[in-house]
Amino acid sequence: MEVKLLTEHYDDKSFQGIEGYKAKGGYEVLKKAFKMKPQEIIDEVKASGLRGRGGAGFPTGMKWGFLPKNDETRYLLCNADEGEPGTFKDRKMMERAPHQLIEGMIISSFAINSPKSYIYIRGEYNESTAILRKAIDEAYAAGMLGKNIMGSGFDHDLDLYVGAGAYICGEETGMISSLEGKKGQPKLKPPFPAVQGYLSKPTIVNNVETLAAVKYIIRDGAEAYKKHGTEKSCGTKLFSVSGNVQKPCTVEVPLGYSLMDLIELCGGLKPGRKLKAVIPGGSSAPVLTAEECVDAKMDYEDLAAKGSMLGSGAVIIIDDSNCMVDLLNVIMHFYHHESCGQCTPCREGTGWLEKMVKRIVTGEGRLDDIDLVLKVANQMKGRTICALSDAAALPAISFVEKFKKEFEYFVREGKSMVTSKGAPAHA
Repeated sequence: MEVKLLTEHYDDKSFQGIEGYKAKGGYEVLKKAFKMKPQEIIDEVKASGLRGRGGAGFPTGMKWGFLPKNDETRYLLCNADEGEPGTFKDRKMMERAPHQLIEGMIISSFAINSPKSYIYIRGEYNESTAILRKAIDEAYAAGMLGKNIMGSGFDHDLDLYVGAGAYICGEETGMISSLEGKKGQPKLKPPFPAVQGYLSKPTIVNNVETLAAVKYIIRDGAEAYKKHGTEKSCGTKLFSVSGNVQKPCTVEVPLGYSLMDLIELCGGLKPGRKLKAVIPGGSSAPVLTAEECVDAKMDYEDLAAKGSMLGSGAVIIIDDSNCMVDLLNVIMHFYHHESCGQCTPCREGTGWLEKMVKRIVTGEGRLDDIDLVLKVANQMKGRTICALSDAAALPAISFVEKFKKEFEYFVREGKSMVTSKGAPAHA
């Protein structure tokens, strides 16, 4: 069943505005945080086991601990560039509870002693942007942002920066480049952003969901937060569930939740259909077969053990009406289009993967193309500055290896072996 920690008041429209937010205890946790020492907040976040909710799953408190112990100005950047196909949970959080994010960011900024933070938001999120702008203005007007917040002596300013629709800017160093007004391309690490990030200053980059969760960790304590989830994957997680389910939606459940139960929470499969596969963590995550889904748990460790990953929590359900060749064609087109072109294996590899899969879909494929997809994809892994090359290679490998018969049939017959209402699935 759902555990509504972050999403408890999302159905209350008044929660979007500052008065409705305050009526539900909004900004009370900030008062509590100001009575704590910054290091105490960091220690509490570390103890909670909170891991980055944007995809990487890196321990948040540990990340904060990488900041150098000096007097340099440091920045907090909220990564709201939600570009992973299938992911929409951050959008819901920003539109239903913008002050929840703002409060989490102020607490986090106080913990790391940052005088300035930014929300870097996806360019296509027009409604989310308008709602956040209004919420930020409300927070300034109420004295929650600016000088001497709540008489604490802590000054903090928050700005909203709208991206230009580039998937690659969801990668933290690419995002920092874009925020600086440069071409949105990832940088080599080290130095890591915590040491040298925005404007070459120490910088922490966290996801929307991660920063929102900080509020509840400080409100309830690390031990209460750890009661949800598993030993290594603590807390609750918002999952964006889409595809062949009756009720595509965002749900909040404890980490470690059964994948099959998650599907049922979203109304289950459409009548008469059978589960074929699931992409558990956004389009870059290797696909799971129906058999692998039976005992799958939605946490970092279990999905990694099954050869996939939790990623951004975008769960795409695939039933027996879908053609895996067609789906891979769509995914490969996306990654070729979104490659920034900086690294040769990604720039060229994503292009070749799209060409080969498209050739199969158009009925011009050769059996050799199937093995060639695997060869090219394997040569792309781990050879680039950021993970976009791997994000294209991993689904390509898993789709071909786990559903090879569909690819072979498409090559031999020039059409999909999956039909819907008597027509080829790609028609």
